[in-house]
Amino acid sequence: MAIDIATPEGVDLVRRLARISDIVVENYKPGDLARRGLAYEDLAAIKPDLIWCSISGFGQTGPYSHRTGYDFLIQAMGGIMSITGGPDTAGGSPVKTGVGIADVMCGMYATVGILAALRHRDRTGQGQQIDLALYDSQIAWLINAATNHLVSGRVPGRIGNAHPNIAPYQTFEAADEHLAVAVGNDAQFARFTAVIGKPELAEDVRFRRNRDRLANLADLQAIIAGEIVKDTARNWEIRLNAEGVPAGRVASVDQALRDPHTLARGMVVGMEDQAGETPIRVLGNPLKMSATPVQYRKRPPHLDEDREAILRLIDETQDS
Repeated sequence: MAIDIATPEGVDLVRRLARISDIVVENYKPGDLARRGLAYEDLAAIKPDLIWCSISGFGQTGPYSHRTGYDFLIQAMGGIMSITGGPDTAGGSPVKTGVGIADVMCGMYATVGILAALRHRDRTGQGQQIDLALYDSQIAWLINAATNHLVSGRVPGRIGNAHPNIAPYQTFEAADEHLAVAVGNDAQFARFTAVIGKPELAEDVRFRRNRDRLANLADLQAIIAGEIVKDTARNWEIRLNAEGVPAGRVASVDQALRDPHTLARGMVVGMEDQAGETPIRVLGNPLKMSATPVQYRKRPPHLDEDREAILRLIDETQDS
């Protein structure tokens, strides 16, 4: 339902919705809703057990709280651009990720926070406000890159598809396309070297342990690259996985969406159309729940499509 909160009628409608709601999610700049009488404190006075999640660029407090935040800007300021891409990418220029991952991860944190608040409300009857910033979320999911720096003091840079702490854990060019190899331990490395026809590497003092491989990474990469390029990515994928070595071809978006495993897992879902509309396909939900499986009852709505149904729900709930 579309609501114009610049009008008294719109403000009143939001208040009426709040009375029958469990959760409010809003992403206005701090102070914008308060000026309209729609801040957390205003609606919590109407419904004290309301759970309110405020999502903003930089949070409700701090020196940047007044700034507008967008995914691209947050990726830049939050450090992820400085470690994305290869050492030679565009002359070393910063690179954003291929999707709006700062937005996505902020939504994930919002979900976790809302569910935690619901559990607290179940126990105590108390609602609360969640102050969630895109910027904070971005800092949080720097994960091992940030932890490596906090522990060592070293500033991480761009290493492309390689891993800062594990080797070989990257992509290599096969005869036809790229292959991702994820060797997670020394035993896997021994099996990997046997499959690529270089079993002696597992006993080479330069590569015997993971720390050795990291210290001599350039030499190791050159040797592996010289072998992987001799066969197709598909053949390597089959042979390596048969020996318990994680590997897979680098798929394009269309290849990933039509992969048999993607389809078997229900990750592409067809939605029924309404009269005169074209059927659509959407991404599936990754949660596979045994007692409460995800249902796909309604396709994404058009703007304001459900207005009348929501207004009826408000009236029915207030009457009861």
